[in-house]
Amino acid sequence: MPGMNPHPALPACCTPLDAHWPLPVALPETVLLGTHFDPSLLAPDDFKRSAIEPPASIERSVAKRQAEYLAGRLCARAALQQLEELDCIPAIGKDRAPVWPAHICGSITHSTGRAAAIVARKAHWRGLGMDLENLLNVERAQRLAGEILTPPELQRMAAGPQEHIALLVTLTFSVKESLFKALYPIVQQRFYFEHAELLEWSESGHARLRLLTDLSSEWRNGSELDAQFSVGDGQLLSLVSIEA
Repeated sequence: MPGMNPHPALPACCTPLDAHWPLPVALPETVLLGTHFDPSLLAPDDFKRSAIEPPASIERSVAKRQAEYLAGRLCARAALQQLEELDCIPAIGKDRAPVWPAHICGSITHSTGRAAAIVARKAHWRGLGMDLENLLNVERAQRLAGEILTPPELQRMAAGPQEHIALLVTLTFSVKESLFKALYPIVQQRFYFEHAELLEWSESGHARLRLLTDLSSEWRNGSELDAQFSVGDGQLLSLVSIEA
């Protein structure tokens, strides 16, 4: 493309970015890019070579944190460029969330060895929240259930098949994270695990959430939202998208 700076080569710690859509329902007018990363392959000058300026908090941190930040920002920059030829790396805001251009919404996520970013114009999507989690094992899921699940969610878990517990707790954690990432930029109001509940989910990757608190005049206690998710390679990816 004329006038475009070709991007620096990818660092050795990241695989080429892939545009594979991993979730059940593809969202029009969005760009989602992912990469696999290996912190043990991170070189000291990878940030400089990638033309990404690490914030001080990242510069001081361990290789794993540096690699996941670098991988997530590489995905975000390439997604913005694909969406509308923007050359922009979202900074970390005061609230730790990525700072996107004013007319863009987006989300960055990473878990062990994998990072991804999704972006869209606000004319099409008001909010996007994406979250990747390693699947919990059963013991850990049972230990964490009381912190992540509301009393009605715990009741539904107890009444459901025992073999779903690890998936259910991971899913509940992940979709609530995605919900926060999608809604927080809109409502500018913090909320926590007890302020939303997972009403239903299906093995086909669809889920429904309900707010349990008022966040704004529009997003009130009882508002319901859809989420979607997929499971692969021991990880669960979830996405909450709010249409314009």
